This record gives sequence, C-alpha cells and structure tokens, in this order.
Amino acid sequence: MNFQRGKQNDEPEINLVPMIDVLLVILIFLIVTTTYSKFAELEINLPQANAEEVDKNVEKPNNIDITVNAAGDYTINRMPIKFSSIESLRDALQSAAQDLSDPFIIINADAKATHQSVITIMEAARLAGHNKITFTTETNSAK
Repeated sequence: MNFQRGKQNDEPEINLVPMIDVLLVILIFLIVTTTYSKFAELEINLPQANAEEVDKNVEKPNNIDITVNAAGDYTINRMPIKFSSIESLRDALQSAAQDLSDPFIIINADAKATHQSVITIMEAARLAGHNKITFTTETNSAK
C-alpha cells in the first residue's frame, strides 16, 4: 500500500538561519572578549649634520674626545685605554677630566661601531657625573 501516491517527494532543506545566529553569537563573543592594546608611539627628532665647516686647529680646553672604532677599541683624548668594564671607562673619564670643570664629552664613533659601545660611553659618562655629551658626524661631500 502506497499512501503517498499523489504527494511529491520534497527535497530536504538546510535552514541557514540558526547557523547564522550561531555565527553572530560567536562573532559578538570574540568582539567583546578581544582586548585592543594601543602601543605607545615615540615622537623623535633625529639629529642632522650641519654643513658648516669647523676649524679643526682650534681645540677647546673643556672637551674630552672619546673615540671608538668598529673593533670596539676606545681612546680618550687620543690615548688608547684598556676596556674591561664600564667602571674602568668611568675611571679613565674621571682621570681625563680631573682638571676640567663641567667638560663636554665628544663621542667619535665609527660608522660600523656597535650601538652598545656608544651606549657604554654614555653610561660611563653618566656614572662619572658628566652630562654634556655630543656626537661628531661627517657631512656628505658628494652632492
């Protein structure tokens, strides 16, 4: 006996509304639980080299020249020093500045010198109590 003679076979349907509801709930959950962190941005002004010519023959008596090369060798006022720690560099700075009042520290760093070696000089100058620090730059002669 076939009771469904006059009826057509209906194709099964997939109802998308419950699936969309579940996806919206998951999306709302993710939006609510996600934390958005804003990273602090630093505004810095990079130093620029001045094209003015400086008379190299005039030596100011209140300067201490510190040079570091790419190999990490240090000199203070053209005298090589043995570097073993920041404290030894601090002691060398203090002995170089014993007759000077509030000296200017001039850092001459090779372009290939490590960033750490320059920071080491700055830290040693801070420990020695010298807060006037400047850097030398080379102007680009090719125009």
